[in-house]
Amino acid sequence: MSALEEVAAALDPTLASHLVPDPGPQRFDAATLGSDLAFVLEAVWEGYLVHYRVPRAFTGMDPDLRLLAGDALYALGLDRLAQRGEVAAVAELGELISGTARAEAEGAREQVGELWERSVARLSGGAR
Repeated sequence: MSALEEVAAALDPTLASHLVPDPGPQRFDAATLGSDLAFVLEAVWEGYLVHYRVPRAFTGMDPDLRLLAGDALYALGLDRLAQRGEVAAVAELGELISGTARAEAEGAREQVGELWERSVARLSGGAR
């Protein structure tokens, strides 16, 4: 099971009717980053996609459900880090989530890629 599939399976069962059968490839390599960090990054990335772009793992949600599902995905990733006591990593992802929200709100979508690259590098110690 890929990290993205694991993320989808870990969410509330009420979202199951919105899952796509094949979400496609995951974005973050578990072999390079480790399975926990890949799970966290996939959850937060999918949360970002659900909020602002086209999600890979979900379809058919109205705007209110998209907002709630995106928040649930963010929380899923952050919770995994918090359970491991990785306070600095939780703070890093909190900054990433708020930074991408700010970029979207300000019409500066081109900044999102750089924000992600910087956070992934910090969280992985440079591995990608």
